[in-house]
Amino acid sequence: MLCRLSLKNIKKSIKDYAIYFFTLILGVAIFYVFNALDSQTIMMNVSSSTQELIELMMNMLSGVSVFVSFILGFLIIYASRFLMKRRNREFGVYLTLGMSKRKISLILFFETLFIGVLSLIVGLGFGVVLSQFMSLLVANMFEANLSKFTFVFSSSACIKTIIYFSIMYLIVMIFNTISVSKCRLIDLLNGSRKIEKIKLKNPYLCIIIFIISSIVLGRAYYIVVHEFLTLQEASDIMIPIAMGVFSTFFIFWSLSGLILRIVQSLKRYYYKGLNSFILREFSSKINTTVFSTTIICLMLFITICLLSACLTIKNSMNENIKKLVPADAMFSQNMNMDKYYDDFRKYGYNDLQIKNSHYTAREMFKIFDFDITSYFKDYIEVNTYATHDLTMFNTLGSKLNDIKVKFPFLEYDSMETIMKISDYNKVARFYGIKEYSLKENQYMIIADFESMIKIRDISLKNKEEINLFGHNLKPKYDSCQEGFLEMSSNHINAGIILVPDSVVDEEYLIENYLIGNYKTTDKDKITKIEDSINALGNDSKANDYLLPSGSTKLAIKEATVGLSTMVTFIGLYLGIIFLISSAAILALKELSDASDNKERFRILRKIGTDEALLNKALFREIAIFFILPLILAIVHSIFGITFAMNILEVFGNEELLPSIVVTAIFLIFIYGGYFLITYYCSKNIIKERY
Repeated sequence: MLCRLSLKNIKKSIKDYAIYFFTLILGVAIFYVFNALDSQTIMMNVSSSTQELIELMMNMLSGVSVFVSFILGFLIIYASRFLMKRRNREFGVYLTLGMSKRKISLILFFETLFIGVLSLIVGLGFGVVLSQFMSLLVANMFEANLSKFTFVFSSSACIKTIIYFSIMYLIVMIFNTISVSKCRLIDLLNGSRKIEKIKLKNPYLCIIIFIISSIVLGRAYYIVVHEFLTLQEASDIMIPIAMGVFSTFFIFWSLSGLILRIVQSLKRYYYKGLNSFILREFSSKINTTVFSTTIICLMLFITICLLSACLTIKNSMNENIKKLVPADAMFSQNMNMDKYYDDFRKYGYNDLQIKNSHYTAREMFKIFDFDITSYFKDYIEVNTYATHDLTMFNTLGSKLNDIKVKFPFLEYDSMETIMKISDYNKVARFYGIKEYSLKENQYMIIADFESMIKIRDISLKNKEEINLFGHNLKPKYDSCQEGFLEMSSNHINAGIILVPDSVVDEEYLIENYLIGNYKTTDKDKITKIEDSINALGNDSKANDYLLPSGSTKLAIKEATVGLSTMVTFIGLYLGIIFLISSAAILALKELSDASDNKERFRILRKIGTDEALLNKALFREIAIFFILPLILAIVHSIFGITFAMNILEVFGNEELLPSIVVTAIFLIFIYGGYFLITYYCSKNIIKERY
């Protein structure tokens, strides 16, 4: 009997609370999709390094899944709370008819069980289909061979999903049982008749709190945008974060007391249509939902920042490969290490390696019986220089003390990288980038790492001169110029000083570079060449001679694709879960309130309010609650994304705008979709029953 009653209750509730079931199904599907990626990727023909990156990504996603399960568990419990409130009168009738609380708990147990099984079955089915498309996306991102692609069902992801969600549903059952045991008959029967009292807060106190909160929030914004480089410890960022969280809470708290007061003073607007009804309903709700509104706002903020940042990193890294990896391979060889003994000894090089460090990269490969140049169709060799007489202490000049106050963490005693202008122009021609010229008494700095550019520009604008090998040089430009030497998927050039060839003392040669393009473009052949080079590390000569270190386009591309894919999926996983959770919480709250407000809308109908005006009032009321946390979240995100891009500036922010557009699309479809579904479901709830 109780089972049949539970099934009838579910059938009766599905129409009004479709959002709850839809959210559960969506949660199950997303959980399965992101945990099933490894089952399909093992079928792909990828390199061993790519396979290692995929395994690392899956380990990361498994850890993230634990965090996601807590978020979804909180969402399910939160949703159950509102569904329980919706049925207070029903439970009161059961108690009046003589049903015990134990039996009511059993009804809820069976309902939760049926809902759980149904959402798991449908969600897993939906997830299995989606996972095939996700696997195609992964294969495309890793440029994998799809010849072995087949339809795959991940039993491990399925079992993990069932276990995680079963635990969540079990917690919901316990929560529901406790809630029923504590309820009183009088509260259940009269719950729908209770009207939340509008407690008008002291407007002057609200104004003071709002102003203080805004100032504190503004200060937090300033720290993360303009003072982030001065944060010496990772924990220091928690201070502006805490300031932002508490400011958000008190802004909503003060608005809950200000908005109604302000609008009430605008008599013409307040008494127009159903505005007075809408605003009093809004004021009544926000007084009791300040905490939840704050949580939703912060979740939306995290969603926007996560999606924008991860998509920007992915797009920027892929774009950087085209710009910053213009050659097939680059090998660098440390030179004259005995001249800089103390500098290199700390890195673990032995005495023989330091003593034998007078060979260029090409010469060192010949020592290992490997003529690397036979594999290049064209190549160049260039050098860089360094001296303890030219460090950041010297290049920053009179601005050193001012800069040290702002940026105390920099290693000001590190030697600057020096390069002949002719060598750099040789690289620039090979890379296809801009060349430069210098007079005999000039120097310039090339860089692409934004934070270091800002620091170096301070001294360049001050026309700081340097003394190098007995030559006084003045800057040609008052700012760093764009350029780089080492290939990378990121902007890592913190500054290279270009000087006239005649200035350089060859005794201070510190590194030799060999840059070239392979004779072949076949990926398999290139892989064999690079595997052969890597195998040289096992040669017995490696104990006496130091092999050149290398970076190749293929290796950089594989590492970049792996990292960008990992960042993208983790960002999407968390971002979508946060977005769904915040939208679902709002939606369920509004649906519950719509159920409570049926009597109020019925009274409005009795006094002659037409249906169109009622629907318009309902639309505005729901819109206010969806838009309010979103507006502040967007404001937070402007500064949050700026901070994220400052921290992740090595990846570049050239692709930020497209990422923001994609994030906006996610918000419109998911958040906006929940808003529309909430409106239509609420309209159905308050509809007059004849």
